[in-house]
Formats: sequence, structure tokens, C-alpha cells
Amino acid sequence: MMALLLKWIVPWEFSWVFLASFLVAAVLYWRGSRALGVSLGRRLSFWSGMAIIYLSLHTYLDYYAEHEFFMHRIQQVLLHHLAPLLVVASYPVSVMRAGLPLEWRTRLLRPVQRSAPWRAASAVLFNPALATFLFIAFILVWLIPSMQTLAMLDWRIYRFMNWTMLGSGFIYWSLVLDHRPRPPGRMIPGLRVLSPAITMTPQILAGAIVTFSKTDLYPIFEICGRAFTFNVLTGQLVGGVITWVPAAMIESIGALLALRQWLALSGRGRIRREHRVPARPVARDTQRAS
Repeated sequence: MMALLLKWIVPWEFSWVFLASFLVAAVLYWRGSRALGVSLGRRLSFWSGMAIIYLSLHTYLDYYAEHEFFMHRIQQVLLHHLAPLLVVASYPVSVMRAGLPLEWRTRLLRPVQRSAPWRAASAVLFNPALATFLFIAFILVWLIPSMQTLAMLDWRIYRFMNWTMLGSGFIYWSLVLDHRPRPPGRMIPGLRVLSPAITMTPQILAGAIVTFSKTDLYPIFEICGRAFTFNVLTGQLVGGVITWVPAAMIESIGALLALRQWLALSGRGRIRREHRVPARPVARDTQRAS
């Protein structure tokens, strides 16, 4: 039993960058949640998402993701959809900021946030149109058989693929689940509810194409060595269904969370409504021209 547990805990491919990033985020959130008294629900959401990220990237599950298509699709749905949604739903930014020492916040964090490069990068990365496009694009690009082959043959491209899936997920869900009105939020509250329906459409189509394909679209897994021995097309069908159904369900949940925030903003009267300014009456000349 202990040997099986150690097999799953030990990373398939160790990464100091991932481990350091994970520990910094965890420590900051732990310190900040103690300082702010974060609710139990938000803490559970954050730690569940972080556990899924660690499980997907730094355990033996990564081996199966590299050696079986449907396991790879499970990993990608977890990284791109579920884990970012859970972490962002806990609204961790303010908590992690509170986890920094006060001197670091005043001397380091504030100047960086006010700097022109930071504001320019934020304006680009958190542009709603670009973030939505990248959220969809990274799903589709890494489903292209040739791109999948490149990722499986080069560990650097493989890690880049995983980081792009995770990063685009964080950026997109931070826009959709923003609890603020616009401005300062970057996306209109109504569009936050509609956006998941837009993003899931091409993903459902791609999943359906993979599901109903009668040929092996990803022979690279045969070259890498498959982890399981059942029929290749069966595994591909399962992977297509995972790309199709669970991912769409997670996005539907995200839309419902965005709807809840929209209703909360509306109930508090924080959604701006544009009112037409009434035309000023034309003053009549009381004196007739002689």
C-alpha cells in the first residue's frame, strides 16, 4: 500500500519551477486567509483547485497523460477548466496580497502595479476579446494531431502546452467570475454569463469530431507506448467525450456562477445603466423682430 502511494506521490517529471510557484502561492494564501478570516467555502474552493493542479502536473498521473489519449484529455480538462475555475471562484488575489509582508506590499508590489510595463501587459492579457480567443485557441491547437505529436516528442513543448492551458484558464475565469461592475471590471456582467456558452461551442464541435472519428487520430501514443491495452478507437472515443461533455458542464457551472454575481451586482444597484440625457427645450424668442 505504501509503495503504491509513493508511486503516485513521486512526480513523473520533477520541476523546480512548478514546485516553487506552487509553494509560494500556497504560503501566501495560507498567511492571507489567517489575516483576513476567509470563509470556509472559499478556502475549500482554493485548496481543491490547488490540489487538482498538483495532481495533474506533479504526480504519476502525468505519466498516464503522456501514454494514453483519454488520460491526456482528463489532464487538460482539469488544468484548463476545473482547477482554474475553483481557484478563481475563491477570489484569491486579495487574500494572497494580504499574505505578503506590509513592507513588501508598499515597496515592491505597489510600484510594480503602477508601472507602465505592468499596466500594458495587464491591458493586453486581460483584454476580454483576446482572453476569450486564447481560451478557445489553446483547446483547439493542442487537439491538432501534428501539434499533439510535437508536444509528446519534446518535453519543453509538452510543458509549454500544460502552462498555456493553465494560464489561459486562469485569465479567462478571472474575467468571467469578476465580482465587480464594469468599470473597474474589464468584462460587461451580462457578457460574463454569455461568454461560456460561446467558448464551449467550438470545443463541443471538436470533441464530437474526435468522438465519431473512425481512424486513429493520435498514433503518437502508440509510439510513446500506451498505458492500457484496450482498443485504440475506444480510448479515442472516451477522450472525445471528455473533451465534449465534462468540459461543457464545467463551463455551464461557470456561467451560473457569473449569473449569480450579476444578480448580486444588480440587487445592490452597482450595474451602471446608461440614461439618455433629455434634450434641453429650445428657448423661444419672446421678442419678435421688428
